[in-house]
Amino acid sequence: MIALTFNLNGADVALQVAPERRLLDILREDMQLTGAKPGCGIGRCGACMVWLDGLPMNACLLMAFQLQDRRVTTIEAVARDPASAPVRAAMANCGGVQCGYCSAGMVMTLTHLHQRTPRPDAREAAALTCGNLCRCTGYGGIQRALDELFTTTREMT
Repeated sequence: MIALTFNLNGADVALQVAPERRLLDILREDMQLTGAKPGCGIGRCGACMVWLDGLPMNACLLMAFQLQDRRVTTIEAVARDPASAPVRAAMANCGGVQCGYCSAGMVMTLTHLHQRTPRPDAREAAALTCGNLCRCTGYGGIQRALDELFTTTREMT
């Protein structure tokens, strides 16, 4: 066991955990934050996407020992952040959510991309979301949301 301290959604957390314990399990089982979803377990689907020190990462690949003194942000915090409002609106308006399983991870990735300077265009954003899989084939709506969020970005930045 290790004494783990890290910042979670703006609050300091201290836990005793096995060093090889996955962040995904810590979030869901210890912190009761269920927005990050278990999916592939090997970092390919993006259902468990979080931000580690502001960068998108798969929580299924992050071990407790990697979290010491780091900053973890989950969908629970991002969903309350006004910066994610354009992403959430585009996903809803364009039908980018169907079953909702991939939605949290997709919003995490798209919000990160939408906040970047400079922002990617729609084609680049689509390529950068390749680590987020939608199993219920909601890609049409997701692509429309990408177009809404990123098509005119080049002209605006």
